[in-house]
Amino acid sequence: MTDMIPPEDDREPVRRIAAAHTAASRDVEAFLRRVPALPSPEDIAEYAALLAREEARRTERTDAAEAAGLNVPTIGGA
Repeated sequence: MTDMIPPEDDREPVRRIAAAHTAASRDVEAFLRRVPALPSPEDIAEYAALLAREEARRTERTDAAEAAGLNVPTIGGA
């Protein structure tokens, strides 16, 4: 019987990290949907922590993708 799930390849870590980045981005979105119009200091602190986590996952994703050979030149320009 053949396995329906393909074996893990060298890009699987990139996929896992991308999924973690997606989850972190969704947490930011969920926060923005529930934060009151007048955020409290606790809300601001939570938002800062969520943004820091999302940025860290984005950096990890970029680094992992580059390590897997998925290098993208800078988009935009100077």
